[in-house]
Amino acid sequence: MTEPTSPGATPAGSGAQGPERVARVVLVDDHRMFRTGVRAEIGRTETTGIDVVGEADDVESAVRVVAETRPDVVLLDVHLPGGGGVEVLRRSSAVMGEPGGVKFLALSVSDAAEDVIGVIRGGARGYVTKTITGTDLVNAIFRISDGDAVFSPRLAGFVLDAFAATDTPPVDEDLDRLTQREREVLRLIARGYAYKEIAKQLFISVKTVESHVSAVLRKLQLSNRHELTRWATARRLV
Repeated sequence: MTEPTSPGATPAGSGAQGPERVARVVLVDDHRMFRTGVRAEIGRTETTGIDVVGEADDVESAVRVVAETRPDVVLLDVHLPGGGGVEVLRRSSAVMGEPGGVKFLALSVSDAAEDVIGVIRGGARGYVTKTITGTDLVNAIFRISDGDAVFSPRLAGFVLDAFAATDTPPVDEDLDRLTQREREVLRLIARGYAYKEIAKQLFISVKTVESHVSAVLRKLQLSNRHELTRWATARRLV
């Protein structure tokens, strides 16, 4: 069984002239032979337009490779040593939140609803199973790179049902005052990170971190990081 190609999807390019565009991709899967097979299937840049710029086999190496290479799309397995795909997404929030940031497409053998919902809530833009054909996977990568969401019909149904069954959360006016970067700094502060650690993880200077913290404290009318931590914990942002 193959994943259906969504309407409007087109190949990256073909023919002697080569692809019209290139997407930089990182493969994250704990099975080396599977990564080798995917690279062989889609990594022929001159014909598919896919440039595989890195690979990883667990959470730690995935977070590191994604931060170092800043690919267009990460093909992410759901079940990985070290915490799984959801943990990779959580720890990659900084590079995901940047303008034109890294996008994630789950590629897994699992079609369990809890796996699909978990990575989508974590920030993945789509979910396809390993039965997908090489051509459809290439198309899915370019669609994800362009900001679209890509699912097979059955998996899309899981997502729609899950979000339809969830009450719309109330608007948090205090949180809405913060920029995306300020929210990232807020979460890291609340988790106990030092300014230097935050600067390293977000690829910004310590002085910039201090400026963001000051802005967060001012906007939320808090006095110190301890009050900030309590505020974030009460809203389950940590």
